[in-house]
Amino acid sequence: MAAPITIALDAMGGDFGASVVVPGAAIALERRPDIRFLLHGDEKVIAPLLAKHPALKAASEIRHSDVFVRMDDKPSQALRAGRYKSSMWQAIDAVKTGDAHVAVSAGNTGALMAMAMFCLKTMAPIDRPAIAGIWPTLRGESIVLDIGATIGADAHQLVNLALMGTALARAVFDIERPTVGLLNVGVEEIKGNEAVKEAGRMLRESTSQQYTYHGFVEGDDLGKGTVDVVVTEGFAGNIALKAAEGTARQVATYLRAAIERSFMARIGYLFARGAFKALREKLDPRRSNGGIFLGLNGIVIKSHGGTDAYGFAAAVELAYDMSRFGLIDRIRDTLTQPEPLTAEAL
Repeated sequence: MAAPITIALDAMGGDFGASVVVPGAAIALERRPDIRFLLHGDEKVIAPLLAKHPALKAASEIRHSDVFVRMDDKPSQALRAGRYKSSMWQAIDAVKTGDAHVAVSAGNTGALMAMAMFCLKTMAPIDRPAIAGIWPTLRGESIVLDIGATIGADAHQLVNLALMGTALARAVFDIERPTVGLLNVGVEEIKGNEAVKEAGRMLRESTSQQYTYHGFVEGDDLGKGTVDVVVTEGFAGNIALKAAEGTARQVATYLRAAIERSFMARIGYLFARGAFKALREKLDPRRSNGGIFLGLNGIVIKSHGGTDAYGFAAAVELAYDMSRFGLIDRIRDTLTQPEPLTAEAL
């Protein structure tokens, strides 16, 4: 039997803090009984919530901290005030020290990235980490990165994103040679800004056996699942993510309104209830909650700050899977192949 996976939780992070983190962890534990938790935060807040979940309490340890990062803190401010002592820092530090395999926080994204970079450092030759998301598509799932870690990227950084996304796809999807596409305003080679066009040339001319370069992809290819890995810089990636989440909620609202419009529509719903339930689950953004910080010497998962317990449980399960897949070793292996396209080599 495999050894338990220990997950460090920033129990005070997010819009709702421990009131979501604790029940979310309880849901994840039901699905993954071999998880053990380190709950970082205010013990006076966490302990009463933990008492409501006996199984979780037995699988958890509270590590007290009365300092926490607020959602509106600037990264530099959060780093100065919370370094070494905040619940967010301590959750990340538990990964560095080996007390935990992975850290999860729903807290301030900028602060989490700053602390993670400062505490865990980046892998060579990565100079800027990325946030990757597992994106539901018509043919299954794809990896999309960067979805908001940093704004802008040059050609070398886009190529390194492709390498990290490749490693993640190989780990998660068990694909030997994933297909990679660069998000662009068109599929023609003459379109796009200079960084995207140069990155496309570099990937196209690469002799790497780790991935197959598909070429440029457009926004509608995200939902189609045209490629296994979609590469973009953080500004466009975050807009794409928020647009997709908003569209899913919009469609769900339209469906509810249509069902309630008339008596006959409600009768029709009764006959198609199973199909509507399956559609509702597909459109639920909570099922895909969790961004993976790539390029660090440790695994950190960012949960949406406004999610509920079910959404946070999805982020915890993602953390579990990344550790089980041996993500860090997979990325290191990909980056240290004889022919890596690194910032230094290019």
